[in-house]
Amino acid sequence: MTSITFDSLGYFEKLKAAGFTEEQAKAQANALREVIEERLATKGDLVQMELRLTSEMQKLELRMTLKLGAMLAASVAIVATLVKLL
Repeated sequence: MTSITFDSLGYFEKLKAAGFTEEQAKAQANALREVIEERLATKGDLVQMELRLTSEMQKLELRMTLKLGAMLAASVAIVATLVKLL
């Protein structure tokens, strides 16, 4: 996962300037930094996910096409056999 730059010191200072205590500002800045680093997806993450999904969808499409072709061939063979028998 690509890292995201977050100015926790700047955020801490803004919270203190807004009236938060030092402990509150530090806890809030640390909590937000952890959330951003661990859970936020970047554009690069989304592009990678899109590429993986596209690849998986192409593989699935190929498998489905092959299965449909096999079912069609089997159906034609069954119909041809029934026509000969009747």
